[in-house]
Amino acid sequence: MELPRRLIERTGYLERIKPFMRKNIAKVLTGQRRVGKSFLLFQLMKYVLEEEPEANIIYLNFEDLSFSSIRTPEEMSAYITSKFEGDGYHYIFIDEIQEVPGFERAIRSLLLSPRNDVYLTGSNAKMLSSELATYLSGRYIEVNVYSLSYEEFLVFHQLADTEEHLELYSRYGGLPYLVNLPLTDEVVNEYLKSVYSTIVFRDVVGRYNLRNSVFLERLIRFLSENIGSLFSAKNISDYLKSQHATVSVNQVQNYTQYLSNAFLIHRVERYDLVGKRIFEIGEKYYFENLGIRNTVIGYRVTDRAKLLENLVYNHLLYRGYRVKVGYLGTNEIDFVAEKDNERIYIQVALRIDNEETAKREFGNLLKIQDNYPKLVITADPYGGHSYEGIVHYPIRQFLTTF
Repeated sequence: MELPRRLIERTGYLERIKPFMRKNIAKVLTGQRRVGKSFLLFQLMKYVLEEEPEANIIYLNFEDLSFSSIRTPEEMSAYITSKFEGDGYHYIFIDEIQEVPGFERAIRSLLLSPRNDVYLTGSNAKMLSSELATYLSGRYIEVNVYSLSYEEFLVFHQLADTEEHLELYSRYGGLPYLVNLPLTDEVVNEYLKSVYSTIVFRDVVGRYNLRNSVFLERLIRFLSENIGSLFSAKNISDYLKSQHATVSVNQVQNYTQYLSNAFLIHRVERYDLVGKRIFEIGEKYYFENLGIRNTVIGYRVTDRAKLLENLVYNHLLYRGYRVKVGYLGTNEIDFVAEKDNERIYIQVALRIDNEETAKREFGNLLKIQDNYPKLVITADPYGGHSYEGIVHYPIRQFLTTF
């Protein structure tokens, strides 16, 4: 196959995948539609061909009508094996694998041969995680792919790190395809609306056969308005009832889970720092892509604090952290992030311009009695100072150096 002429490398993901290349283990790239999973497959193909110019590469894309005749695991397996040639590895790349019901049986069969090096992408978290865990336990690794980080956004668009360009990133988000478009509201919003519609109506309404799409869009709007606010399914149900949209608590739970499965939103649990347990009720929601969120309700100056918090959350995910909302008694810690058996605590504030705000943001962190790093992140462009060991990061510094 012919690779795209322009491939901007996303080095961080490639470095995570390379140790597993040519190993008898499926490499599974998951994430929201249009975050660049297909182009990561192309980058992996390019890397293979640079090392093995005659490599046997087999590529299937189940969004391409050319493969519409393949709709069963048996047909997929037969097509792939018909392409086997040579005595070396068979590099098998399959895009949007969830479009083939029962795909996991074909993948398990392919992995019986150590010569098959398998790479998959998918846009449904629940389907992929449950099916792969059931049928391929210990035979796959999952790499979560996100929208471009701020640093990647600057590289893709060849921009300098400035306040103006951070605002562009906050306004339009980090979908890679934007590099092909002029960064204007009219053009970008049209593209983002089309991506949003595809996710909602194909990956949620179509996937789960939902009848109440009007309620689904009201729910998305509600979550867009309330980034980073603490809610339970009952809170959301009660609010929507007040807006004359009568829905059960179970329906709210199901619909938010569907949106999470499609990677449109991220659900963040609350963690009790004293009892070391997850609270059963109450969680926060953040958007995978702020550009898509902004197409739902607009880009508003009054939302700056919410967007700032979402930016920090997304960056932590991109850096590989598992993130929860922390509670120490009645005090909330915005993010408790863990990776490689290490932990950091983070408070996010639009600005710290008075003593009361400083006491709240720094004070909550000072109450935590351990030696893990503690950060306060603000939109203030001035940094370089700390308070009793707690480091203050301006948001641009955090997004480019942390």
